[in-house]
Amino acid sequence: MNLDLDGRTALVTGSSQGIGAAIAEGLARSGARVGVNGRDAGRLQESVENLRAAVPEGDFVPVAADLGTEEGAARVVGELPDVDILVNNLGIFGAKPALEIEDDEWRRYFDINVLAGVRLTRAYLPGMMRRGWGRVLYIASDSAVVVPAEMIHYGMSKTALLAVGRGFAKEAAGSGVTVNSVIAGPTHTEGVEEFVYQLVDRDLPWDEAQRAFMRDHRPQSLLRRLIEPEEIANLVVYLSSDQASATTGAAVRVDGGYVDSILP
Repeated sequence: MNLDLDGRTALVTGSSQGIGAAIAEGLARSGARVGVNGRDAGRLQESVENLRAAVPEGDFVPVAADLGTEEGAARVVGELPDVDILVNNLGIFGAKPALEIEDDEWRRYFDINVLAGVRLTRAYLPGMMRRGWGRVLYIASDSAVVVPAEMIHYGMSKTALLAVGRGFAKEAAGSGVTVNSVIAGPTHTEGVEEFVYQLVDRDLPWDEAQRAFMRDHRPQSLLRRLIEPEEIANLVVYLSSDQASATTGAAVRVDGGYVDSILP
């Protein structure tokens, strides 16, 4: 299957590391010009250098901005006014007892994990619809469906993304633009390594800690290991391509069988 994105411009939010960086690399390998986003300009530049080393022929545009704010969104749109593929990957997570999550933290999770994507969709979707082609993707999580007891504020934000994706798909109906959510399962990133060690013995070597985490905290996984970021990126690249033209309004799973359902 030839997933040719030559001539397309993509923006991947929160892409200076982890899943976002893997998605940026995958889109560039398929020919897209890719806007790479992060808050820290120094770290972002380092990430772009790593991406250019991985994909020498790639065209990467660093855009330093805090997309949890209106000002940050305006800065990104100013630097990348026309985007064909919008991947709303930005997100935060962390464990906290449910009764200890205060109002400000609920708002913070909603602002960053949900509203950041809504703002950019409002900015870019009209142009995609006028041009008759576009892809909007929201990186959700198995936590949207199987809400973890240790981080219900995160689960809430990812459940909201599924509704947002379905709703904007209806707005774009018949326009040639598709809007989908990707339900990612437990994935191996630096941030997740720290999260794992919040829940298991910090003295364990990583391989043992990962197995203990999956056994004790994610036993539903059929994969029985953490997913690698590139495995998430592969699905995103497909959904960004012409070949995925009939998939819209969907929540597509790349979760290692974590969600116990026969439906997508």
